[in-house]
Amino acid sequence: MAAVRAAARRAHLIAMEDTRPKRAVALEYDGTNAPRITALGSDALALRIVEIAREHGIPLLENHELAGLLSQLDLGDEIPETLYLCVAQIIAFAYRLRGRVPQDWNPAGNNMAGSETPASEQTLALPPALS
Repeated sequence: MAAVRAAARRAHLIAMEDTRPKRAVALEYDGTNAPRITALGSDALALRIVEIAREHGIPLLENHELAGLLSQLDLGDEIPETLYLCVAQIIAFAYRLRGRVPQDWNPAGNNMAGSETPASEQTLALPPALS
């Protein structure tokens, strides 16, 4: 459980099926390689991963399909190339939610970093083009 706690705490994003997930997958991105699966679990372990993520302000993504695809991978695996664009856009959105954007970045009306709701209480949804 200590390994799950550490992995969920370091994650950049947790993908889960819904608000009471049967599956949850933690993704970590180091900025160089493809995002990796750092924690995954089902049932009680999925709930624990989500709980740890909330405790540490890790953004949560509710998406049954993505959580299902990612949960087929093994711990430590990089995401497959077919998911690069989808996951990159989600991680970029999660970064913006947490105020982690390039210093000179200023999108017109698209900066979620100014939201008054803490990232740990927000749930991401895929844009229609990605769902």
